[in-house]
Formats: sequence, C-alpha cells, structure tokens
Amino acid sequence: MKFKAQLMTSDEMERALKRMAHQILERNDGAMDVVLLGIRRRGVPLAEKLAENIRLIEGAEVPVGELDITLYRDDLSELGISATVNETRVDFPIEGKIVVLVDDVIYTGRTARAALDACSELGRAARIQLAALIDRGHRELPIRADYVGKNVPTSKDEVISVMVDRFDGQTCVNLYQKDSKEE
Repeated sequence: MKFKAQLMTSDEMERALKRMAHQILERNDGAMDVVLLGIRRRGVPLAEKLAENIRLIEGAEVPVGELDITLYRDDLSELGISATVNETRVDFPIEGKIVVLVDDVIYTGRTARAALDACSELGRAARIQLAALIDRGHRELPIRADYVGKNVPTSKDEVISVMVDRFDGQTCVNLYQKDSKEE
C-alpha cells in the first residue's frame, strides 16, 4: 500500500473524541445508564478515551467493555482457520442500559451488524447506539453511526488506518492507496 495522506493527527482525534463524548451526553441526557462497548481491537482504546472524556465533562464513571465479534462475522468461512477468537470482556450488566458500540471505522456496516448480534447475546439493552471515529461510506447494510468523528469519502481501492498508541506506537488516521495487484 502507498501512503496518500494523514487524515487526522493525534490532536484532531482528541478533539473529535471530545466532541463525540459531548454528543453522547447530550443525546442521552447525561451519562446515567450509558455503557460503552469497544469493538476489538481499536474500538476498545477509543471507547476508553470516550469514557475518560465523559468523566471529565460530567464527572460520571461510564463502564467500558470489550466486544469480540469474530464468531458473529458473516465472512468467517472466508477467514478460514486464521480467524482468532478473543475474549469478550463485559464485567457489568447491559440489561436496560444505553449501549454505545464504539469502532474505529464504519465501512460496509458488516462489523456493526456483527457487533449488534454479539451485544444481543449479553442481554437486552434499552437502546444500542453506534459511535465510529471515521465513516468512509460504501455501506452494504442499512446501518449508520449515531456519532461520527469525521466523514471521509473514499474509493474502494483506498484503505483507512486508524492508529492508536497502544497497538501502533502512534496515534493518527492515515489514508493509503491499495497497490494495483491488491484486492
């Protein structure tokens, strides 16, 4: 892949996540009954940052869980034996709660659909909302994010990479062009 552009710096990501935290609080009349479920992998540190921002804004602690959607993917047979199932870590009930699913990028909507299925296994939430740092379009399912950090129209031969310090040693969002021989 060939680097095309940096879409967001660390500071820009921070501002977007602060804005999204405010939007979550406004839409839900505060933090009461709000829980965040980060979709593995990069959705987890983003959910943690949203929770930190909510704590700073509202003074409320919002529980954060980690949702593994591997078994709920509709392309699992295409992934073959290389698919790694990780642990879902949700140490609090979601029954009757406002669940905000957090992901780094929303693209086709299939990850969000898998997250909805995984979430339903945990209990019956009062409401489920979706937060994505980047919305790049190209939906294949009728799913949209309730909270978006940045809309980035892309072509299908481009790749958006959200990088977070915990996994990548840096925090930013980059755009890459697939090589002509890549699918």
